[in-house]
Amino acid sequence: MSANRATCEWCGGEVPESPRGRPRKYCRAACRQRAYEQRARLAGSSISPEAVIMRPEKVRDFHDGLFELRCAAEDIATAADEGASSDDLRVLCDELVSLARKMEKLR
Repeated sequence: MSANRATCEWCGGEVPESPRGRPRKYCRAACRQRAYEQRARLAGSSISPEAVIMRPEKVRDFHDGLFELRCAAEDIATAADEGASSDDLRVLCDELVSLARKMEKLR
């Protein structure tokens, strides 16, 4: 996916380009429907429409992913402090980027 492509506000997938009109927010009609249902469930409640509601297992996955990201960043810092070669640092940076991409897909 290119850096300037829009992502679905519901699932995070790539949103197809629209040849005309306003830019799309969702990749599929199903995602648009899920977002509508979420807004309808929250209507009249004290929960902010911007709130992120996650299942407990997704919260655990998110927490674990953040821990992995921090560890990968610390590995890079340690390797740099210890004079690691640019090739070794590149491998560690690639792992960090891979972990960050994995975190972006958590929905």
